[in-house]
Amino acid sequence: MSGGVSAEHRLGDPAIKAGLRNERLALRNALLPVERAEKSLAIASHGTGALTFAKGAVISGFLPIRSEADIRPLIALLADRGARLCLPAILDKETIVFREQVSDAELVAGTFGTVAPGPDAAELDPEIMLVPLAAFDGRGHRIGYGGGYYDRAIHRLHQKGLNPLLVGIAFDCQEVASVPEEPHDIRLDAVLTESGYRSFAGEASA
Repeated sequence: MSGGVSAEHRLGDPAIKAGLRNERLALRNALLPVERAEKSLAIASHGTGALTFAKGAVISGFLPIRSEADIRPLIALLADRGARLCLPAILDKETIVFREQVSDAELVAGTFGTVAPGPDAAELDPEIMLVPLAAFDGRGHRIGYGGGYYDRAIHRLHQKGLNPLLVGIAFDCQEVASVPEEPHDIRLDAVLTESGYRSFAGEASA
C-alpha cells in the first residue's frame, strides 16, 4: 500500500497526519471487544514465532490503553522464552523511560491512563521495542498519538550507540497508503498485526 508520495506529504503536513490518526483510531475503536481479543491472540501467536533473541534480551512492551491491541499474552510468551521485560513509564511531558517488569512487582498509575513499574524498578535499555501506534504504512513509517515520546526515547538510545529493533504493534485496519514524514520520525523495522509479522528491511524510505 505504499504508492507515490507528494512533496506536501513528505513534509509531514500536520493536518494530514492528524486526519489519518483520527481515521484509523476510529476504525480501531469500532472493533468489538471480542474481535480485539481474538486479533490480540493472533498477534501473540505470530510474534512469538517471528521474534528471535538471546536469553536475557531486554524487550519493551506496553499495557493496553483504550482500544489498543492487548499484547500481555505476547509478552508472557516472550518472558517464558527468557526475555527480560520492561514497560514505558512517563516521567514528564517530554520523557519516557523503560522500567523492568517483574511478575510480583506492583504497577503504579501514570498519565494518559497508563500503568507502569514504580521508580524503584530498574531502568533498562530495550534491545527490541514493541511500539504502539495509531497508523502505519508499508514503508515502515508510523503515526503515534502526537506526544512524540517514543521518537525521543528511540533518539536517546541512538545517541547512546544503541539500535533497538523497532516493531510496531497494530491491527490491520490501522494501515494507510502513506504516512507523511517529518524530520524527527524514525522508521519501524517491522510491524506485527493479526495477519503476521512484516519486515520493512529493504523498503524505500522515500
